[in-house]
Amino acid sequence: MEKSDDIALPKMLRDLRLRKGLTVRDLAQRIGRSVGFISQIERGLSQPSVEDLQAISDALGVHSMYFLQQSAAKGHAWLSRPPMRRTLRYANGVTDHVVSPALSNKFIMLETRLEAGAAFEEHRLLESEEQAGYVLQGKIILSVDGEEMELQKGDAFQINSATSYRCVNASTQPARVLWIYG
Repeated sequence: MEKSDDIALPKMLRDLRLRKGLTVRDLAQRIGRSVGFISQIERGLSQPSVEDLQAISDALGVHSMYFLQQSAAKGHAWLSRPPMRRTLRYANGVTDHVVSPALSNKFIMLETRLEAGAAFEEHRLLESEEQAGYVLQGKIILSVDGEEMELQKGDAFQINSATSYRCVNASTQPARVLWIYG
């Protein structure tokens, strides 16, 4: 059974592409991917990687955070509970959960789950000066400007937005990282 979050990205992507007056072919050309690749994402048959979603967002003139917006927030504006959170599943075993109750404040929190072997580069979802992370579970290898460091549960880091980085779960267990963008 599909959760509503699983079908939200395909619908949001298709609706945004159509509002921008682009064909599937136009979007595919803008990001250097095939028509079939875009079509499969829009039909919910596959998920984009973090990097692909960032390229799609750039091509459509929105921040990647656009795809994490909740369509209808329930409850208190200052509270976020797990059943209310928006989830975005990427290819390659990376999943983001929006932890912040609101996406319009000065900082945003995301919980990223990386399955064994999952990796991404520059998880930039918003225009922010800095981003920080706190490892909640497992081990990750964080490469910042080419310097690699193994981080484990309880370790924290802070990265300037102009810094290039890569995050890899090289272990056989899932890892979870709380990201804070500000």
